Amino acid sequence: MAANKPAVGPTGDGKQFLTVAEVAALMRVSKMTVYRLIKSGELPAVQVGRSFRIHSKAVDDYLETSYFSAG
Repeated sequence: MAANKPAVGPTGDGKQFLTVAEVAALMRVSKMTVYRLIKSGELPAVQVGRSFRIHSKAVDDYLETSYFSAG
């Protein structure tokens, strides 16, 4: 029986779900910015109790679509 290998997230440590603080540190923004992205629907998240968890793929997808061409 093959063991399932966890997907490697943007931090490279095998975490699939990240906390708001971990996403903020990864993106180098404040936690409030991450909360605003979640509330606006730009960054999908799962609410667990009173806290949120963000899938690492959602962070990757958000960052990939956020690139823009400067001038």
